[in-house]
Amino acid sequence: MKRTIILLLIGFIGPLVCPAQVNPNLIQAGLDAITAATLTDAQVAAYTRQAVQQMDAKNPVASSSDPYAQRLSRIVSRHHTVGGLPINYKVYKVADVNAFATADGSVRVFKGLMDVMTDNELLAVMGHEIGHVIEHHSRDAMKSALRRSAVRNAAASQSGALGKLSRSQLGDLADYLAGASFSRKQETEADDYSYSFLKRNGYNVLALATSFEKLAKLSGGGKGGQVTQILSTHPDSKARAQRVRDRARKDGLAR
Repeated sequence: MKRTIILLLIGFIGPLVCPAQVNPNLIQAGLDAITAATLTDAQVAAYTRQAVQQMDAKNPVASSSDPYAQRLSRIVSRHHTVGGLPINYKVYKVADVNAFATADGSVRVFKGLMDVMTDNELLAVMGHEIGHVIEHHSRDAMKSALRRSAVRNAAASQSGALGKLSRSQLGDLADYLAGASFSRKQETEADDYSYSFLKRNGYNVLALATSFEKLAKLSGGGKGGQVTQILSTHPDSKARAQRVRDRARKDGLAR
């Protein structure tokens, strides 16, 4: 059945073209579109794992003896499984203030973020990023990435500079991992997950608020590109910090 759908889609994309003349980029575009529509959580994890391996190869990863890696190991010692998902943590020795979590359970924390956050604030940020995975936001982002790949493949079938640029981007899903953007609703859900994670494990929930307040301060502190990435995925930091404080007061966890 799936093969029939693929053949029909190829026929739609390239009518009146014999199979030997069908552009492989157009075929791939059709396959990507189908994959995006039928992607399972297991497939998302498998695709993501490959992309994370590319990211790890391109970035300086702190060794187990590195002080940054040792600090992170200590911070997350109780949290190698979160929400039933096995988590693997690594530090990128990169000055950017950033962190991300992916659907395969990979959490990557940048040196720049560790330099400005306390231990509990780091847990709050990681809890937020893991929340995107637990709430399936990362799965949806992967689907969007595959849809974009289908569009790029279609563009790659054309001649000229645009086609060459598109071909150079095909299959590179790592690009979206550190900067996937989510809807306001998804960001709120991830905030709530982090809050509950901190509360459930006996941490100060206000660490989530102070992490947002630090990000808001950094955004106006001349750090430029070092904080652009994480701020693009954590908009309205001040408002979100206030929401956390209001909830903590309602829960009797803050004055």
